[in-house]
Amino acid sequence: MGKENSVDYYEVLQVDPRADQEIIERAYRLLAKRYHPDNMETGDASRFEILLEAYHILSDPKKRAAYDDNHQAASTYQRDIFSNVVRLGSAEGERRLYQAILLILYFARRRDSIKPGIGIVELENVVGLPEKEMEFHIWYLKEKGWIQRLETGEFAITANGVDEVIGNDLLLRKDHLLPYFDESSLKKSNSGKTPAK
Repeated sequence: MGKENSVDYYEVLQVDPRADQEIIERAYRLLAKRYHPDNMETGDASRFEILLEAYHILSDPKKRAAYDDNHQAASTYQRDIFSNVVRLGSAEGERRLYQAILLILYFARRRDSIKPGIGIVELENVVGLPEKEMEFHIWYLKEKGWIQRLETGEFAITANGVDEVIGNDLLLRKDHLLPYFDESSLKKSNSGKTPAK
């Protein structure tokens, strides 16, 4: 399974999926300067490698088109999961939203415990709500100590958050399970697809 199946390259470059080539180029140059291993203050070799991979995919029209097909399918699937789950305004809807955010961040931490962050754009896409509507819920989860904001600006689940997920058996409850973020389901849903190179 290629990295492009689990990494949102638009999120990596911090651009909208509708961004044109010029915006992608500018974003890449700005972030490349920040994360290049030669930068003594903010260099990060692993982050630079992912940035470079994202740029190579999104700057090539054919590779980008193939990536967009997979990216769009995953985004649509994720939105469909949440369309019937999140009904804000009801106590049950609020509880399910908290649980959904925790599960998203839980699976991100399981996927990569060193760099577990999920950006707000990715959360918006998965949950199907704009950042403004999630502010209160993000604040609540942070106050409970279940999630944290990383230096990168991304969100990650904490050890207390993992305890909350496990303690409430959220992983076993089908009405709260997020198949796209479940590694075995991710492999099944991507089998037969040739990842973009």
